[in-house]
Parts: sequence; C-alpha cells; structure tokens
Amino acid sequence: MARTTPPGRRDAILAAAQEEFAARGYAAARMDDIAKRVGISKATLYLQFASKEAIFRALSEALIEETLPQLVPDDLGNTPAPDLLRGMVTAAISRVVLGEIAFLPRLIIGEGGNFPELARFYLDHGLNRILGAIERVIEHGVARGEFVCADPHYTARTVVGGVILSNIWKVIFEPVGGAPLDVAAMAKAHTEILLYGLNMRESLS
Repeated sequence: MARTTPPGRRDAILAAAQEEFAARGYAAARMDDIAKRVGISKATLYLQFASKEAIFRALSEALIEETLPQLVPDDLGNTPAPDLLRGMVTAAISRVVLGEIAFLPRLIIGEGGNFPELARFYLDHGLNRILGAIERVIEHGVARGEFVCADPHYTARTVVGGVILSNIWKVIFEPVGGAPLDVAAMAKAHTEILLYGLNMRESLS
C-alpha cells in the first residue's frame, strides 16, 4: 500500500523552511535543520521535496500567491486609481517590511549573485508579476483620466523602488544603528510623491 503524506506536513515544511531561510539565508540553510524543525527525518523530507531549491521555489510561490491579492484586486472595477495605488503601496510596504515575505528581498539581494537560478525564479514568479499589477493600476488611472503617465513600465519600477528601500532599511540598516523606519509614514510619503507626479498635467523637462 502506498504511504500517504499526513495532512499539513507540506505546510509545516514550508513554515520551517521560511524560518531557516529568514534566520540563516539560503546558502547556510540545511535540509537537516528544516527536517528537525518539522520533527521528521531528512529522508522523509526528501520524499516531499527533492532539494532545498525545490523548497525555496515552493515557499516563494506560496508567499507570492498569498501576497498579490492583498495588493491589487483582480477586478479593478470602478475603483479610483489613486485609492488603488494608495492601498497597494501601504500594503506592500507593510508586507515587505514587517510581514512573512520580508526575508525574500534581503535573501535575493544578498545571495542572488551566487544563486542566479533563484534570482531568476523570483524575478519571473514574483517581481515581474508585482510590476505587472502596478502597471495595470497606472493604466487604469490613465484610462479614467485620473493619471497622466507616458511610461507605466518605468513608473511601476519607481513604485517598487520605495518598497524595496523600506525593506533594506528595516532588515539591514536599522539593526546596525540606522534611524528606525516608521512604516506608516514611509508609505504615506511615498504615495504622496507618486500621486503628485501622476497628477501632473505638464511633462517635466
């Protein structure tokens, strides 16, 4: 008879892996330690995931799938674009700085050069999807006459820039003496600058 996997084991493995990656980074995280956190043998862990990279990919996908709907709804409907952008930036900074996904940008920035396949995976399955969602909100605002934007592609990257800086500051610089980051104040300031630029009726030269 085929052996069945106990309910919840996959989720428990991903939760344990998240703790290991957040605490040690990708290179130093070990399958042995992930298995110990779950309370299973390494052999049992390998029955569920073929490698550490497979665990990282599954964890990243799960976190992105959970996060994206909290940033932008699938159906923008008649919601004003400024409201959508304000909610997106506030949720993104909160999630990326304080939430379960906070370790991912730090890990990718710090170790992506040594593990380009992970950086590429995160680009394709995470960052590009987020950028696409932001572009959709900007285009929604242009169509409604609420925004003026000749280049949603690069504007979306400007939006993400403030979010990534918030993460880097909070998880890297604040622990070594950087001034504490007020997440709510950062989200408000970033949103106000973005909306001011998108509401400009004359291009800057």
